[in-house]
Amino acid sequence: MQALYSYFQHEKADVQVFEKELFNSLDKMYDLYISILAFLLDLHHIAHVIADENKNKRLPKPEDLDPNLRFIQNRLLVGMSNNIALKKQIETRKISWQNEFDIIRKLFNDLKVSDSYKAYMDNTAHTDKDDREFLIRLITEFLGDHPVLNSLFEDKNIHWADDAFVAFNSVIRTFEGFNGTFELLPLLKDAPDDKAFMTLLFKKTIVYNEHHEGLINEFTKNWEMDRIANMDMLLMKMAITEFLYIDLVPVKASLNEYIEISKEYSTPNSKIFINGVLDKIIARLKADGRIQKIGKGTKEE
Repeated sequence: MQALYSYFQHEKADVQVFEKELFNSLDKMYDLYISILAFLLDLHHIAHVIADENKNKRLPKPEDLDPNLRFIQNRLLVGMSNNIALKKQIETRKISWQNEFDIIRKLFNDLKVSDSYKAYMDNTAHTDKDDREFLIRLITEFLGDHPVLNSLFEDKNIHWADDAFVAFNSVIRTFEGFNGTFELLPLLKDAPDDKAFMTLLFKKTIVYNEHHEGLINEFTKNWEMDRIANMDMLLMKMAITEFLYIDLVPVKASLNEYIEISKEYSTPNSKIFINGVLDKIIARLKADGRIQKIGKGTKEE
């Protein structure tokens, strides 16, 4: 969507250049995914540092000498720390939060006074599930929308603020799969098929841009085209491309996906508008016999 939006903003855009940028941006999103995991490792490291500092105070308190190590011993964080594949990705992609040490320390101190952290540290149970669910809460309740962390993302890459939602969800999915062993998610689940899908969707939406716009015009006759949000037009064109040229994706799945995307990236009323227009277009395309889906899950279309 972002690649196509950028393409259509340029009068003399080169398809190959923007397609290349599409895959570059995908790799940069994986950088963000790895960066979030590296950030969590540094939070874990800060906890170790603070525990050691407290033990070495001139007049340590009993809790300094015998600290609660629940966070430090979190099995998922320990698994991440020992994971060779994650270490390699961090090293290969040259990801480091060293220059933000003081900020990470402050974030950890903020985390320590949160209710979720206190409840986790006070919980006598210590299972993989407890450790996993705490880290998921850490993301959803603390890090996901933290202004300081989002600002750091923007400083590192201008596009990361937009990509953060997807990257954090990828981290959550990674944690949900933890049952004693930490495993990284791949950049793409099925790289050849996923890349073919992206290329086809990208190029076909461009090639058939005028055709799709004409089809949309038929069902928005009471609307002036300049009153329809650019993003709404783009999402509908992409949806039509999937209806007609992505054989293995059910029509209903495509429709639902673009309605969901509109909630995140377009106007408050876009979901209703897009749903209404696409419903009529689907009926027309089916009546004309132009929707030909194949594979499991598509027959009802």
